[in-house]
Amino acid sequence: MENGANLTAMLVFARVVELQSFSEAARALGLSKSHVSREIARLELRLGIRLLQRTTRRLALTELGQAYYPYCVRMLAEVQRAEAFVQQVHQQPAGHVRLQAPVTFGCQCIVPVLNRFLRRHLHINVDLDLTDRSHDRLDDQADLAIVIRSRSPQQGNFRVLSEIEWGLYAAPAYLAQRPAITHPEMLPRHDLLMFHGPAHTAALPFRRDKQRLALDVRSRFRANNSMALLNAALAGSGIAYLPSYMAQEAMARGDIQQLLPEWQMDRLQSYLLLHDTPEPASPVTLLCDALVAALNTG
Repeated sequence: MENGANLTAMLVFARVVELQSFSEAARALGLSKSHVSREIARLELRLGIRLLQRTTRRLALTELGQAYYPYCVRMLAEVQRAEAFVQQVHQQPAGHVRLQAPVTFGCQCIVPVLNRFLRRHLHINVDLDLTDRSHDRLDDQADLAIVIRSRSPQQGNFRVLSEIEWGLYAAPAYLAQRPAITHPEMLPRHDLLMFHGPAHTAALPFRRDKQRLALDVRSRFRANNSMALLNAALAGSGIAYLPSYMAQEAMARGDIQQLLPEWQMDRLQSYLLLHDTPEPASPVTLLCDALVAALNTG
């Protein structure tokens, strides 16, 4: 018995019973009525049983045909599911997207979004370029670029992403050895962990209600990467000035605490730059929408 021929005949038989007509089954399968009749006859011959009782008025299953029919129905359902899967694959968007993002922001905030995006869109590839090179416009090396700025980009085509608030963070072990900090003016007596600058001092902005302060503080440790500053703070080396997204996980674990949260400090905005409006449902559009949905909480 040839399995391929038997499977084909089983599918034909299932359609005949489902539609209660050789003619309708032939039309649904794209076959001639005579071909359908021959398939059923060959199937009955191979099985050695009669499946259908045919009269001029109606089509009826024999007792053995009734027992055999459910197996054929399950086979037909599996074939239909397989065809639907292949059709869905062909309909899924496919392509390549080049995305630029700042290093730490990309690692902390963008990569988790990309992981979910890639699981959902199996035929889209993403090339992520992590760089802290400043740029106001999207160049030809990327389809999308994320920038962090205090003002809207000059380039006209962009989407607003997340707001980024900066603050002061320190480990409980460090704070336990020092007097409690209740006002920004107490900070100069502490060890500050800051980003690289031309001098060893920096002016930190503080705003609360109508009060405005620009406080000069001295930093004993400076770095050009916020992950390095976070690690120094976790080690108890001092008070780090960090974007909030860098401190969230450590705060949730209780490894660091935010100081003076009632005072607002630097507040920046992340933006997604894109070229001319891409086609709907294109890989670029889908990734753009995913980033906005995940990061724009306003």
